[in-house]
Amino acid sequence: MLDLTGKVAVVIGAASGIGRAIAISLAAQGATVDCGDIDTAGVEETAATIVAAGGTAKATTTDVRLSADVDTLLTGVAAEHGRLDIAVGTPGINIRKPLIDYTDDEYTAVTDVNLRGSFNVLRGAGRIMAVQGSGSIIVISSISSRAVEPGQVIYAGTKAALAQMVRVFGAELGPMGVRVNAIAPGPVETALTVPIRSSSAWADAYSEKVALRRWAKPAEIAGPAVFLASDAASYVNGEVLFVDGGWVDLDANFADEKAVETDTDASA
Repeated sequence: MLDLTGKVAVVIGAASGIGRAIAISLAAQGATVDCGDIDTAGVEETAATIVAAGGTAKATTTDVRLSADVDTLLTGVAAEHGRLDIAVGTPGINIRKPLIDYTDDEYTAVTDVNLRGSFNVLRGAGRIMAVQGSGSIIVISSISSRAVEPGQVIYAGTKAALAQMVRVFGAELGPMGVRVNAIAPGPVETALTVPIRSSSAWADAYSEKVALRRWAKPAEIAGPAVFLASDAASYVNGEVLFVDGGWVDLDANFADEKAVETDTDASA
């Protein structure tokens, strides 16, 4: 059910990290993958890696913030292959600082990639797939859509908004045979998290928040993406799949335990 032979996929954000891992994994399951990213050298390397492994892939320089770039890539792929079965959008940035210290330019930088970029992928792929009557769209949310961490107000806001966009858009496109879902990763070893992982104290602190007591590899996020893209997830729509090693559940359980302790103390 995970076989993607004959499927046509676009992965925007494929130059590195989670996007690169997803592109390679989709191709390994048989999909033809068009890789898009603003990083030309990186996305060409990803496509070359896929081809060297026996897969089929192309690379296109694409700025996810520009709807014209995204639409050109998606419609071009659909025109070339006669269909678009899978569309994945992974780009994301974060500027960690208290909200009161944020500048207008920093706010725009984060929201343009995380929110506008994902909107461009959702809308562009949705328009194509709604007409053809099938398809799977996947974007990347985050545990920050639910977990609270100071210094993450804008990033968390974009990821929470994206989670709700997926739920609503899934409801809109579901009757047309199109599925829309998001993956919410926990801490992953990518370029985005280098500032945290460069400090062993910070890296260890994040590991301790995870039930599995470690960071994820990008490939561990790619597996769930393959699932959501495949027929194995044919009845999964409008969902946010948390792939966080148990971070959010552990947070919730801790909060519940503290609440019980407080109630007990109060009743005594």
